[in-house]
Amino acid sequence: MIVFRPSPGFVFSHPAHAVAFGFGAGLAPVAPGTAGTALGWGIGWCLGGFSTPVLLASALVFFFVGLWACEVTGRNLGIADHGGMVWDEVAAFLLVLAVVPRELAWQAAAFVVFRFFDIVKPPPIRALERRYGGGFGVMLDDLVAAAFTLLLLALLKRMFF
Repeated sequence: MIVFRPSPGFVFSHPAHAVAFGFGAGLAPVAPGTAGTALGWGIGWCLGGFSTPVLLASALVFFFVGLWACEVTGRNLGIADHGGMVWDEVAAFLLVLAVVPRELAWQAAAFVVFRFFDIVKPPPIRALERRYGGGFGVMLDDLVAAAFTLLLLALLKRMFF
């Protein structure tokens, strides 16, 4: 739940804020997490011509940048995990895209499954989100949602394809 909506002035007043808010994607009036995941998908498509190790390395860099950006932004907002901070979705979905086939159907399925896990937060995702604070807590729950997404898609691929 977004307690208040930061202005574009706040978001672009500091590099950490711009990153944490997905360069404006987190300002979406409805479903900012979905907008952040869509940004991650777009970045993944732009990087998609590279090898899997390059995509995995990019996701790792995005994760560490997100630790810093979400820590700084959460502290400056006074809300550790503001709903508009979407870099966690960007980094986590980039990880998903590094693993799933580069086919629209698989990536669309990954998008839907990832959003499901990120919104519903089944155990242990919600517990991890509550246990860890700061930038690490913000980034960790989406990383686990990405892992759940990859596990479910791998299971479905094994069973039906």
